[in-house]
Order: sequence, then structure tokens, then C-alpha cells
Amino acid sequence: MATAHRGCGSCKHGSIGLVTKQEICMFRSLLTSCALGMVCIAATSTVPAGAYMQAPEHDVADSEGRLAHRAQDVVAVFKGALEPDEVFAESFLAAVPPTQLQAINAQLTAQFGAVVGVETVTPRPDGQANIAIRFERALARGTIAVAPGPEGKITGLLFKVFEPVDDSAAKITAELAALPGRVTALFAPLAVDGAPVISLGAEQPLAIGSAFKLYVLAALAEQVDRHKTGWDRTVELTAKSFPSGMMQDWPDGSPVTLHTLATLMISISDNTATDQLIALLGREAIEREIRASGHGAPDSMLPFLDTLELFALKGDVARGERFGQASESEQRALLRQLQSEIGGDRNAITPPVFTEPTLIDTVEWFASPADLRGLLRRLVERKDTTARAILAVNPSVSEAVKPQWSYIGYKGGSEPGVLNLTWLLRDREERWHILTLGWNNPDALVDTSTLELFAMRIMALPRS
Repeated sequence: MATAHRGCGSCKHGSIGLVTKQEICMFRSLLTSCALGMVCIAATSTVPAGAYMQAPEHDVADSEGRLAHRAQDVVAVFKGALEPDEVFAESFLAAVPPTQLQAINAQLTAQFGAVVGVETVTPRPDGQANIAIRFERALARGTIAVAPGPEGKITGLLFKVFEPVDDSAAKITAELAALPGRVTALFAPLAVDGAPVISLGAEQPLAIGSAFKLYVLAALAEQVDRHKTGWDRTVELTAKSFPSGMMQDWPDGSPVTLHTLATLMISISDNTATDQLIALLGREAIEREIRASGHGAPDSMLPFLDTLELFALKGDVARGERFGQASESEQRALLRQLQSEIGGDRNAITPPVFTEPTLIDTVEWFASPADLRGLLRRLVERKDTTARAILAVNPSVSEAVKPQWSYIGYKGGSEPGVLNLTWLLRDREERWHILTLGWNNPDALVDTSTLELFAMRIMALPRS
């Protein structure tokens, strides 16, 4: 990897970072409710549904009036005409402070334009209401709940889906290109001759964070296809890395199948599961998969790092800088030296804090949208569907998006300064597609929710 540029990452996608998980999940829990297209601006309603369902007719009418009134008040808060504490219950604001509401409003305004007004309020039997709020470039659909009584402040607000209005691939591409740092995007059929709907920097490699685990999954699927191993093979857990994940807390020697390792690696971005699979498959097997998938710059991924190695290199910046400047053969020697020092013991290294971008251009895993397209194509071409089933465990979309596709698989990656969101999609006509978005900024943090909202807009675009 003499001229290589490397990096780290993962997301809710999965996070390879120690601090990143908290940073990413904080905004996601408020803005995307852990699912693309779901904007959760509320704690759970504290009003029991039964209290409404058993209410007298005049109470029902009062409730409907409060719901309609409070929907208008949401718009007023977004426009700055009312203060949040005039509209939202204390329990709500305890979970979502006014500063978070302001951040959410700014996020939605940046993506969809200013709020215009309430389109519809449709009361439900459980005492809540379905609402539609119009922004300049989208219609936000969701639910609202208010407390009983004359004051009836809002206790719950959830935007489940945004329906873009007068949106286009050209508009989205221009807005993506205007983001600070480097951005790539591809929404296209997997077929080699398929014309993309959106293509921005399709050949440009970026740090992809834990989306690199797609290459581990593909290498495992290749080994299974060649009957060199099996999904049901049981091994003892010997590798231990840092979170994200849960297996780092499992007892040493725990029996676990390769299927379980792969599922945790993809669905919750478990770093220990990943390193266990890399150790079993061998670094060379994954490097062969990188080349076989048609990666445009395979040297940038060599030598292929496991997560503990990356933590060690980023935790010791001087060592990481030496590694990034070295040739591939020198890097392999440095990794052998590192292994002799730490012996796979995570307690023998100082992990990175991950509060700012760290060596994201030199110590990382790299791929372009075109590279990821080629990799997903290999997964689709396999007769054994197990790898694709694993990829679909955590599709990272809202319930409202799922009916649009017959299959949704997902893996993402993130750390400070690095973000990748990659979906494998199959439409109702059984045609395969890729949606991948990448964002790198060595000088500042990148915001997960921004890219997620772009992804939601892109999925709503016509595909023909």
C-alpha cells in the first residue's frame, strides 16, 4: 500500500469508534429513531391509549380539537412564533430539549425547505392523530399525541416518512456536492449496463468505516461456496476487540457458529465478531475478494486491517502516521511487529478517543461507489442466499419504506469525519439496485442524519 490512503469507521449502521457510537446515536435517536425516514421528535407518549378509547363523546371532540390545535402549534414552533415550552409537555422537553428541537428544525429546513403549514390531522381511536405537515419540498407524515385536559400539551411527535415534492436527481446531486469535505453517491441498477439515477464521484475512493465488513462477508460467502467451511461451523471465540458490538463481553472460548459471527458483524457492526472471522478466513482470503470484486484501487486496502489493528494505529498517532507513510511491504512488517507486541490483547493498546477525525486519509479502509457496486454484484450472483439474508437483518429503513422493495440489505460505517451508508435493494420487478452514499471530512465531524435524509429523498426518486 505504498501510495495507499486508509481509514476507519462504521454506523447504525455500526460504529467502529469508542466514542462515535454515542455521538451518532444521540442525534439518530432524536432525528431518525434508528430507522431511515423516521424523525422522532418526542419521547413516548405518557397517555394510556385506553384513556382515550373509553372517553365520552364530548371528551373525544375536545381531544380532536386539541390535536388539531397542537399540530398548528408545531408549525408555529418551527417558524419561531411560539416557544417550545408553550407547546410541548415537560416530559417531552426533558427527553428532547429546545436546543435539540432547533437542531432538528434546522436539519429539516436544510433538506426540505421551510415549514409551510399543516395539511391534515386525522384522529385515531387510540387518542393520537395522524398528521401531515407541509415543507417547501416535502410532505412530512407521522403521528402526534397530546396530554388530556384543557392545556393538552404535546407528549409525542413522530414523523415516519417524508414524501418529496418537486424533487429531482439534479437537485439532490447539487446539494450533496455542496456539503463540506468529499462526498460520493450512487443510486443505480447493479447490472453493469444499468444507467444510474444519481452518480457523484462514482470512481472516487473514500474511507468507508465499518462498511468494510461487506468484504469480510463476501470472503466468507466465497469460502462457503467453495465448501472450505460452512455457516454452521462452530468455533471458539478467541479474538477480542473494542465496541461497537457485544461479543467483546462474551467469555473467552465461547462456542459460536460462523453464521452468528457474520450476523452480528453486519447487523450490529460487532468488531469482535469481525476480527474473529478475519482470523479464521485469513487476511489473504479477504484481499483476494477485494481484487476479485473489481476494486479500482486494491492497493489502498492492502494490507487488510482488522479492527484491533486499526484501533492500535489510531490510538498511537505517531505509529499510525509511520504506517500510513510506509510501503505495503513495510506496512506488513509493521503489523507483524504490532502483533508481536500486543499478541491480540486489546488491553495492551491505548485505544483512540475518536472525538475528531483521526488519520482518515491514511489509516482506513477505502472503496468507491463503483467498488461497492461490484462487491454487491458478487453477493447477488451467489446461489446461496445466506449472506444476503444476513445483510437484511438490519435494513435501516422505516416501515413506510419497506413495502417499496422486495429486499433491503444494509451496511454502513462511521467515525468522526467518516460516513458511509450502503443499501442493496431489489425492486418489485426483481431488479437489483445499489444506493451508496459516502462523506469524508478530515477537518470536521460529518452528520449522519444529513446523509440519511438524502438517502430517503433518493429512494423516493423514479428509477426509470
